[in-house]
Amino acid sequence: MQSNKLRMAIRATAAAAVLGVAGQAGAVSFTAGDYDMAVYGYARLNASYDIDSDQALSTRSGSYAGLAGNDDAAEGHFGADAFQSRIGVKATSPEGVMVNVEGDFRGSGGGSLRLRHAYGSYMGILAGQTWSNFTSFVGNTSTLDFDSLPGNAGLQSRSTQLRYTTGPLSFSLEQPSSSFVNDDPLVTIPEKDSLPALTARLEDSAGGLAYSAAVLAHQVGYDTGDEDESSFGFGTFLSAKMSVTDMITIQGNVSYSDGANSYLYRSGDNFGAASAYVDPASGDVETISGYGATIGTGINLGGGRSINIGYGMVEVDWDDAEDDLGAAVVADESETNSAVMANYKWSPVKNVMMGVEYQFLSRENVDGTDGDASRILFASQYNF
Repeated sequence: MQSNKLRMAIRATAAAAVLGVAGQAGAVSFTAGDYDMAVYGYARLNASYDIDSDQALSTRSGSYAGLAGNDDAAEGHFGADAFQSRIGVKATSPEGVMVNVEGDFRGSGGGSLRLRHAYGSYMGILAGQTWSNFTSFVGNTSTLDFDSLPGNAGLQSRSTQLRYTTGPLSFSLEQPSSSFVNDDPLVTIPEKDSLPALTARLEDSAGGLAYSAAVLAHQVGYDTGDEDESSFGFGTFLSAKMSVTDMITIQGNVSYSDGANSYLYRSGDNFGAASAYVDPASGDVETISGYGATIGTGINLGGGRSINIGYGMVEVDWDDAEDDLGAAVVADESETNSAVMANYKWSPVKNVMMGVEYQFLSRENVDGTDGDASRILFASQYNF
């Protein structure tokens, strides 16, 4: 029974993620002509109180920007918004072709409609924009923070892609993501993407264990017209979730990247750190490595109540860049980001969720400057 419950939960989570309806309790379903239609979404209030420096992004998520050296920052900041609210439409044809389009209101800093998902799928072939194949939610701890823990598996975002899925295996060609450290702010590095990112992922369950593993490879390069240099970067992660009892789960992720820190979640000011730099002596593209991990537990208290506690961290190795570019160039780069998030969630009635969360964020830069902040979040979500 326990194994079946876990399998059903994992399948439901995976399906929700693929369809872009994570967090939905249901949808308004109807038939239009020969098409099966579904309209879904939710309205959500997010509110935050920053006990220390103001670290709130839109959706009131915690930011790592400006966290290091925040000892003298103004304290006590409240804010609230409804930018996480979303709406989506799914249509399935009689031939089995499925199309999904979804948006929320986090665009342009908050308040503008943002495209989240826009893709079609048929017979295991998916084309369009949706969750990167180099992403898994299996090992993630449930948080109220929309951006969640550093060290979660892979990109944790959406990308334009062509994907093929067969059973537990999926492969994709995706729009690549990377950036360079620039040792001269007056000169722009002419980055060039010559190839798509290639990913492969295995996601399955066995007994009381659900697991996911993936690899990604992409090219990181630049072209000045006179010089054309590149290197290959790669990333990998392993995620797992264990059902200890019918009430308790333990889950976590481990990640490693070299030349693919855009896919090392929350390793920079907020999201990915730089993947490479140009050696000023040789002009070669030198990759930057990093790693991350999370661990957490979910406790189902019954009656629609739950407690979730998670810890996550990422660390980037800047030693070679510091030697080649100079200490001043990378001094303000984030070397270590970490967070503890603990929440209480309550569903008083179907399609309604309320919760409160405590966060402790910490950052240390390459030059040793550090800082931390405590935050309290509140959320109220109404699904349809």
